[in-house]
Amino acid sequence: MSALPYAEVIGDPIAQSKSPLIHGFWLDALGLTGRYDRAHVKPEGLAAYIAERRADPDWRGCNVTMPHKAAVMDLVDDPGDIRGTIGAMNTVVRQPDGTLMGTNTDAAGFYAPLAEVDLSGAPVIVVGAGGAARAVLFALARAGAGPVTMLGRSPLKAMGLLATFGLKGEVAALDAPLPPAALLVNASSLGMTGQPPLDLDLSPLPEDAIVYDLVYSPLRTGLLRAAEARGLDHVDGLDMLIGQAALAFELFFGKPPPEGRDDALRALLTA
Repeated sequence: MSALPYAEVIGDPIAQSKSPLIHGFWLDALGLTGRYDRAHVKPEGLAAYIAERRADPDWRGCNVTMPHKAAVMDLVDDPGDIRGTIGAMNTVVRQPDGTLMGTNTDAAGFYAPLAEVDLSGAPVIVVGAGGAARAVLFALARAGAGPVTMLGRSPLKAMGLLATFGLKGEVAALDAPLPPAALLVNASSLGMTGQPPLDLDLSPLPEDAIVYDLVYSPLRTGLLRAAEARGLDHVDGLDMLIGQAALAFELFFGKPPPEGRDDALRALLTA
């Protein structure tokens, strides 16, 4: 067992995760004792991982990335009914009594860069229908956005998500022409290093549209380059990554991240 309090990020694959850099930066800045690691956990090893860490009093919890955000819900407590609302967990926190509480910080992390944007009644396009899309749709529903056009390979799954979150909209293929929208969100892995590109014709978007790509490896994706070429406002994947990490950090280590250090953190992550 570790002699220091520690938290981790788990996934398959996991080598690409920037979460250890983020949490390590904040731990050092605050002078806190602790560490934050990567743990490569395959689907067949998830239950054993959770059981082992549950018994370790130094383990504060973990962030959960692909492909475990749904499966982990069967292994931990769910006091906030994440299963019944977002339907995906990205954070597990060990309580002092050894119980494990699951939650989701993705939705708030996604919405943070858009907090000053009025999305009420705004048409939105969302690419993807996985765990990240669930957090995005949850946040959009809370903001009163819609209609929402879902682009993806699984029309039935996408329609189910719209119904789940009470959003009006429609489903289209990835190669379908885009409708005009105030916000376009890539919540898929398309455009990520090692994945197929996301090639969209952004010409139907109005001049005041925002393009938001949750992919952060690479940081300057093809979608964001296309947005830049059109002169559109855009948000990169680090904004959501840092936003959700900030909420998880306080749950793990008991203090919020230091203020006024975002520029230094982004410089570290993009070095």
